[in-house]
Amino acid sequence: MRLFGAALLLLQGPAAPEVVGRPELRAGLDTLYGGGFPAAAAYFATLAAEHTTDPAPIVFEAGAYIWWATALENDVYEAGRIDSLLDLAIARARRQAAGRRRDFWVGTALGYRARQRELHGHSWAAVKDAKTMRDAYRRVLAADSACSDCYLGLGVYQYGLARASAIARFVARLVGLGKGDVATAIRYLRHVAHDGDLAQVEGTWVLAAALVREAARDPAGKPVLEREARGYVERLAERFPGNAVFQRFLREVPPPPPPPAAAP
Repeated sequence: MRLFGAALLLLQGPAAPEVVGRPELRAGLDTLYGGGFPAAAAYFATLAAEHTTDPAPIVFEAGAYIWWATALENDVYEAGRIDSLLDLAIARARRQAAGRRRDFWVGTALGYRARQRELHGHSWAAVKDAKTMRDAYRRVLAADSACSDCYLGLGVYQYGLARASAIARFVARLVGLGKGDVATAIRYLRHVAHDGDLAQVEGTWVLAAALVREAARDPAGKPVLEREARGYVERLAERFPGNAVFQRFLREVPPPPPPPAAAP
């Protein structure tokens, strides 16, 4: 039951209030988005060793390997390492004191793990993680409506449910996941892409991927949707020219043809 499309790279950046102003995390994420996946993984591993109760570096170390696997187009690359890192990140997050910080990092780590589990065929485990992620982010937003980055995970959640098969949607409702809505999902993702903090790059990338998927379903709207998606990724590639994932997207989604010239 594919509730999270494999084409959507679910990496949820942190914008909870406690991480804003931590330049060491931002520096590592800039390295990651710049295409330096091995360097980013090593950087976050060092941070995790220095800050042994903090889940953030472990989450982003796993994220670096996920991006690396995506760049290689190899879904099983370092899959065991990624799983171990995410289990550790979830354990660290759950040891935090109750509150927004704990909920945010639990949700973020579970969002990564749901993506990995669904990608590797463990659909029921992904469903469980996704539901807990959703509930955690909702608690954060109830306490702090300004957490724009929370909408990245919620947007992918909505989109995955909306575009699941009919059987998957029926089962999702039975287990309490509800039903998704594409318009809501795109609105959430646009919110992150425009107003997110450290998740803005991730939100922009996931939004572009979702728009391309929608373009494939809507021949009439395809030129407009692909133009918007390509524009987002062109800006990412300008900022991070060394990221092979962005460059491949631009090769696979060519510029739309110019409109026909007006008749004389």
